[in-house]
Amino acid sequence: MDPFPDPHPPDEGDGPPSRGGRARLLLAGIVLALFVAMLLAEALGSAGLAQTSLFYVGIPAVIALSVILTARPKSAVGVALATTTVGLALAGPLLDEGVVCLVVAAPLFYGVATLIGLVVQSARGSAHRALVVAPLLALVALEGIGGLTLLPRDDVVGASVVVAAAPSRVEAALAAPPRFGPYEAVFLRALPFPEPVSARGRGVDAGDTRLITFTPRRSLGLRARPTPRTMELRVAESTRSPEGGRIVFEVTADSTLARWLDLRRAVVTWSAVPSGTQMTWRLDYARTYDPSWYFGPVQHRAVGLAAAYLAETFADAAEEAEADG
Repeated sequence: MDPFPDPHPPDEGDGPPSRGGRARLLLAGIVLALFVAMLLAEALGSAGLAQTSLFYVGIPAVIALSVILTARPKSAVGVALATTTVGLALAGPLLDEGVVCLVVAAPLFYGVATLIGLVVQSARGSAHRALVVAPLLALVALEGIGGLTLLPRDDVVGASVVVAAAPSRVEAALAAPPRFGPYEAVFLRALPFPEPVSARGRGVDAGDTRLITFTPRRSLGLRARPTPRTMELRVAESTRSPEGGRIVFEVTADSTLARWLDLRRAVVTWSAVPSGTQMTWRLDYARTYDPSWYFGPVQHRAVGLAAAYLAETFADAAEEAEADG
């Protein structure tokens, strides 16, 4: 029994729909799907649910189902993926999304669309499969609503490096404004992750501050202009000795990562080792996007690479000072 019967079956004497008729029906289904998806996106954004699974799982599911159930294409997966591609292309200009958001969310959108297409194709001969998948999809789509989460939101990621310099050189490098270079990690460049450009402020005593300027946010919205992004930090704790130390930088303002995660503090420790100084950067943050099983690993990986980038940046400065004597 077909779980998705045609509400207007053809007469027995009618032949299959013409190629032009099928094309018009498919186009109508795509337009309907994108229109419904845009309305849903606006509604979720107005309700403060733009960072929940209902947005990142529900919208691609709505797009795929709207096309498949209205246009009845021969290849549900192919049309679902094509429509999702069009939807993502329109999301930037119409929803004022940035490049990073679209790049990060695209695999999730395609994955959900493929799943829906496969389920509908296989369910044409058996409704039981659709009945099993539907409640599971609904459960996943509810993550983030009312604080519901499958994985912990708080996370700590660190990276260590051995610096060919004395602990005093490392402390001096941490006290001075850093000189930032481009990312070497392919993952950060592919996102593309915001890059630090310059820093103002110096010192490692409690109360000292830093103002980090990042590459501007480039929105894909119509008539959008690049938006400046900065991060302000304050030294909350500072313990130093000739053999090493520990500094806690507390994030006091952030217009760089706030749309993606809640970075709370950066803790740097260093201590003397036989080959120089071991320095460790630890970043403490909270995930703000759902579903957790997707955005959790993505953010963990990105923040870990950011910690490694900071360690290498200050290690280079300390080693350069050591070489200059």
